[in-house]
Amino acid sequence: MFKSLLFVFLSACSLGATSQNLEIIASERPTNLRGIGGVKNTIWVSGSNGYIGRSTDAGRTWEWKQVPGFETNDFRDIAVLDTNTALVMAIASPAYILKTTDGGNSWKTVYENRDTAMFLDAMIFAGQKKGYVIGDPVLGKIFIAQTTDAGNTWMPRPGPTALPGEAFFAASGTNLTVTGTKVLMASGGSTSRLFDNGNTIRLPLMQGTASTGANSIAAMGSLLMIAGGDFQNPNRSDSVLLISKDSGNTFRQPENGPRGYRSAVAPLNQRIWVTCGLNGVDITTDGGKNWRPVSGQPFNSIYIDRATKTAYLSGPKGTIARFARSEN
Repeated sequence: MFKSLLFVFLSACSLGATSQNLEIIASERPTNLRGIGGVKNTIWVSGSNGYIGRSTDAGRTWEWKQVPGFETNDFRDIAVLDTNTALVMAIASPAYILKTTDGGNSWKTVYENRDTAMFLDAMIFAGQKKGYVIGDPVLGKIFIAQTTDAGNTWMPRPGPTALPGEAFFAASGTNLTVTGTKVLMASGGSTSRLFDNGNTIRLPLMQGTASTGANSIAAMGSLLMIAGGDFQNPNRSDSVLLISKDSGNTFRQPENGPRGYRSAVAPLNQRIWVTCGLNGVDITTDGGKNWRPVSGQPFNSIYIDRATKTAYLSGPKGTIARFARSEN
């Protein structure tokens, strides 16, 4: 058991009647954490070198494990079904999805694909049974697989045709989301598009090279945000975030956007959203119109616990932060 003793106050910014404190609650682990999720007070993270982290007390203490036999795999995404059940997604070829039902003590391989073109990018569940995973194109088609039995079995389903140079990024596991009955995907690369139940729209987001395009998509009601940019040039801040108030039919950019490339975006409520990337963390309190910096520390992914109004962020070197909104 690794007990996190490091609760470092990094920054606080006054935004109207609220304050935001970013605390580091775990760090200095030989893993780059990109997967993060949770339920109630149980938080899970996953990353490179086969690492899984789990806290059952809202991040105060952590237990770390390397999954036996997968010490060289990179678990880019994690889906949490309950306090003891989770699935992790390993990138590249062979691609794996593993499942635990005992809090991470043991893991079972529930999906394996040895196609040399395989590169899984994101995984999400809509409820306890139905889930989806997407990957880069195979034979010109975007890879999609679905489960209807809580991840015990996965079946490929027809994917849309990819445009030349179009792919997905496994930066945060959040370029795939479910809102209502719709499954949304956001691609990047030479072309960046939104896929909405068979419909596509080219995004007015930075694109054109292999390192550009959308990395994350999140929705709350009809409000939709997409984050991305150029991970090879993370300080380039033009056209890195889009806002849609009509479920993705039209998009606009913020008046004052984030400070550069962003790999994840997530809402606490309609007005308060958090985004993170290689050069820091930003927050909006007006529904995406204006963004303000919270920290310059790099993070990859975000999990929101709306019951406690807390955002958890995961990043390089095993770093996990807790970002709480409190009234002054």
